[in-house]
Amino acid sequence: MKAWIGFCGLDCEACDARRATVQQDDALRRQVAKEWSELNGVEITPEMIRCVGCRVEGPKTPYCESLCPIRQCATGKKVETCGGCAEMGTCGKLSAITGNNPEAAKNLQGS
Repeated sequence: MKAWIGFCGLDCEACDARRATVQQDDALRRQVAKEWSELNGVEITPEMIRCVGCRVEGPKTPYCESLCPIRQCATGKKVETCGGCAEMGTCGKLSAITGNNPEAAKNLQGS
């Protein structure tokens, strides 16, 4: 499985936070912080937008690092992705992502 597929099946490689980090694009970093602040109703600063991907070594956004319940669960269970978990089909945490993103669900199939 591609290293940039997150535990939940989302493609981290397509994430604007990762793109801003890898490309060292401060304008994109500011844009992402503004959009995510509005979307989540919390203040997210451009400095928080530093992430190279959920499953790879390197910086993560504060949410991905320590708040994401899916990432915390998967790392605790030591699975490569949620696709390797026996509870994948019934997991409420995961269905919040895969229920709205068929591509994420597809990325987890066969993993």
